[in-house]
Amino acid sequence: MSCKMVPVKKAIANWRNDPAFLEAYDALEDEFSLASQIINARARAGLTQCELAERMGTSQSSVARLESGRCLPSVATLEKLAAATGSKLRIALESS
Repeated sequence: MSCKMVPVKKAIANWRNDPAFLEAYDALEDEFSLASQIINARARAGLTQCELAERMGTSQSSVARLESGRCLPSVATLEKLAAATGSKLRIALESS
């Protein structure tokens, strides 16, 4: 499988320079928090989306959807992601 990737750090730097993106991101901060954590876990593990997908037993497009925040993953999916990236999954409810 061949995937053309933009390094995570470069993509984030590009996004942070876009005022429209920053405004939209701030409005949806809670929704994007999980996506951001997924991207960071993959980056810490030094994996491409393709490599992470292989470790999780899924497709690169599924990883891309997780990272885009366009879907809400199940706990089982988050457990696979944590195992594939050497991360620890922790789910918490906090008072507001």
